[in-house]
Amino acid sequence: MNSKNLPQVKLGIAAVSRDCFPMSLSERRRKAVVKAYKEKYGDGLFECQTIIENELDMRRALDELNDAGCNAVVIYLGNFGPETPETMLAKYFDGPAMFAAAAEEDCLADGCGLCDNRGDAYCGMLNASYNLTLRGIKAYIPEYPVGTADEVADMINGFLPIARGILGLKNLKIISFGPRPQDFLACNAPIKRLYDLGVEIEENSELDLFAAYNEHNNDERIPALVEEMSEELGGGNKMAGILPKLAQYELTLLDWAEAHRGERSFVTFANKCWPSFQTQFGFVPCYVNGRLAARGIPVSCEVDIYGALSEYLGECVSDGIATLLDINNTVPGDIYKTDIAGKFPYTQRDTFMGFHCGNGSSCIMQNPIMNYQRIMHRGLEPDKEPDITRGTLEGDIVPGDITFFRLHSSADARLQAYAAEGEVLPVATRSFGTIGIFAIKEMARFYRYVLIEKAYPHHGAVVFGHHGRALFDVLKYLGVEDISFNRPAGMLYEKENPYK
Repeated sequence: MNSKNLPQVKLGIAAVSRDCFPMSLSERRRKAVVKAYKEKYGDGLFECQTIIENELDMRRALDELNDAGCNAVVIYLGNFGPETPETMLAKYFDGPAMFAAAAEEDCLADGCGLCDNRGDAYCGMLNASYNLTLRGIKAYIPEYPVGTADEVADMINGFLPIARGILGLKNLKIISFGPRPQDFLACNAPIKRLYDLGVEIEENSELDLFAAYNEHNNDERIPALVEEMSEELGGGNKMAGILPKLAQYELTLLDWAEAHRGERSFVTFANKCWPSFQTQFGFVPCYVNGRLAARGIPVSCEVDIYGALSEYLGECVSDGIATLLDINNTVPGDIYKTDIAGKFPYTQRDTFMGFHCGNGSSCIMQNPIMNYQRIMHRGLEPDKEPDITRGTLEGDIVPGDITFFRLHSSADARLQAYAAEGEVLPVATRSFGTIGIFAIKEMARFYRYVLIEKAYPHHGAVVFGHHGRALFDVLKYLGVEDISFNRPAGMLYEKENPYK
């Protein structure tokens, strides 16, 4: 996603060398990694020329990385490596650090490679990890951190989404408007854990938002934005008369973001959207929420602050769009039997419908149309043509791989998260809103022993694609105490009854 609201990672690689090993070994191996990375993934990896043997070398390498504008670093053990300066680099570098080490090259051809050119980096990684722990320094270590040049290049590419996620949260401000609606205690947001994650929070009232919206009345930018919305909607522009108000609201949020980001680079919103929103603003904000998410600025519904956090982290890791949906309803038996059974490898209990009123971006839906919020319409303007409930974008979600994800603070301020990989099925929902039929293996057990047992709210971020590995590593790096996933059959949850 090409968005100014997502971090752009500038990676650097710095090689280290223990003084009783040939420095040339680390230098040669570093060059081989850089070459392999460029051949596989293109430019983008800055090669630090300083080889780190001691603390003064570490300072020189740190200056070199900073001067190059690097905001993430790969510390590469081309040989055993000096554990003190290499871990100090991770400490003083202002960004995420990854450690990787060199496997020994083939040696049978020359017969003496393991005498003169043995690097012992397999051993050195143990010392590095031990020293990181002693010093309390966070670093990312790949699943198998010792490899050939090609393998290390792959590790570095796998580090990119993790670095994006870490940098994103480190520089994020969440802006909220209004308290959550009545009976939405599930969207509680103990803000202490936001600060622990390095995230800033700015809480405002609905009146602040309403005043800012009114100040944008007759904004000269509205007509051009209405035209842009009309082009985006195309044949789905069924309620064109509401577009000027939606354009005014979008400009209000964008201007607020610029005026209130402060020292933070990135912003996201958690906004109240009912019940008084419709009667005062005269529309529902769903379409604008989806448009901003497509620009890398997720706007969560119902003042779900941790929902906004989850959406944003999902966008960072995937470098693509995310949305917020309710884990909403079961799939009717007749739809399952007609469209899913025998065609896809899922039981009915593996499936469910993910839904929200109409907050999806146009690019994630099939044939999206502008519509009205049916549930609110029943209560606010029954038996009449929709007016103040207009503004949803409706359509079935595009089929494909997804990761259902949430990073959350429990009511007693414990950080917890889940990530469950699955897919949106190419099956018509026969329903309304931004909606899809989701399939996640062993969903019923996951629903009972993670979502219910651990008191998660009904909102989850939908990240498009399978991104569980990167999300898990980001969460582990951030120190999240409890990370759950959909366990396969035969792997019991902690409180699952084994006798059922």
